[in-house]
Amino acid sequence: MSFWASIFGRTAPTAAKLDALFMVPSAAITLQTAAGLEPTGTGAVCFRGAGGAAFAQTQQEIVALLEAHPDAPSVEVTQDRFGFTWLLVHRDPLDVAGLCTDLHAVNTVLEDQGFGTGLLCSLIPFQAADGAKVGLVYLYKQGTFYPFAPIGPERRDNLLEITVRDHLSAELPMEKDLQRWLAVWGAPGL
Repeated sequence: MSFWASIFGRTAPTAAKLDALFMVPSAAITLQTAAGLEPTGTGAVCFRGAGGAAFAQTQQEIVALLEAHPDAPSVEVTQDRFGFTWLLVHRDPLDVAGLCTDLHAVNTVLEDQGFGTGLLCSLIPFQAADGAKVGLVYLYKQGTFYPFAPIGPERRDNLLEITVRDHLSAELPMEKDLQRWLAVWGAPGL
């Protein structure tokens, strides 16, 4: 931090550690074998949309970039009730590595175009045979993951979340502060 930044109380935003997303494919194998949770083939990036033509163009470029690939995923953009934008990517459930590459590309483009401060999280959902769902959430500002398991309108399965955390604690940087395990109600794919 510079002298003037400390005087005026300004801090630089923390740089995201986006390469952590590439650890998810091996963690997905652990979830399959240890907890019976299968990848759903979807993943999403959540961000606060900015106004103006530059942001709209960046969002269009991201979708075009993803759809231009020969084995292009299905892509859709939605908004939740809180005003956050979700860019949802659909892939073959067996292609977790491809899904993580897509999510990484979305985040990288948003960061490179100056919209990194609006990034909230990435979400990769998993589902059990009994229909229980859990999303593996990556927090940009922290560089950590946490599980989110909704079980109804604004209710969550805390036991499943703790179980998933324990299974993945040796493989992923898991968020230790439970206060940061934010509920992502209405997240696409969950």
